[in-house]
Amino acid sequence: MIKNLLFDLGGVIMNLDRNRCVKALEALGLAEADEMLGIAVQKGPFGQLESGQIGPDEFRNEIRARIGRPVSDDDIDGALNRFLLGIPVQRLQQLRQLRERYGVYMLSNTNPIMWNSFIADQFCQEGREVGDYFDGIVTSFEARCMKPSAEIFDYAAHTLGIAPGETLFLDDAEVNCRAAEALGWHAALVAPGREFMDILHEQKLI
Repeated sequence: MIKNLLFDLGGVIMNLDRNRCVKALEALGLAEADEMLGIAVQKGPFGQLESGQIGPDEFRNEIRARIGRPVSDDDIDGALNRFLLGIPVQRLQQLRQLRERYGVYMLSNTNPIMWNSFIADQFCQEGREVGDYFDGIVTSFEARCMKPSAEIFDYAAHTLGIAPGETLFLDDAEVNCRAAEALGWHAALVAPGREFMDILHEQKLI
């Protein structure tokens, strides 16, 4: 019996456009942007930032070193946030409705620069904040590990106090869904063009 819903953020709740970010970083002079930026998993300094191995200042300094010229913090942060398109208000409303029936949680590969700027702002659209939409949140940079590792799923179960067998995990990456299922979670892929509410309807959870 499903008692909890565990949501990925990007591609499920937040709309993304990876190419906008790649182009913005390349425009700053970061030639390796396309190589290092993935949809589900990041490499190089981007992966180090998302996994909590380095902080925002170290990340920006590494990007400046790779670019080879002075670039402001705001320019780097702005280019990084081009990855994110926004959250339709309807999805925020749906999350609030779902909390009336289920425990609603988030498990996201993300970084503190995005999290404390654009992402935070998007969750304020209804005059609320991110904590008003979830019963608990795990981010990769705070957990210091990333999906699809078993470590972050175990961390989420322990930190959030939820049982994998009672939880449906919704993610836009097949590799993350399969990793969750291997650890005893229920999982559903939210493919491009699909809404998480479609999946919940199909599984007769709403």
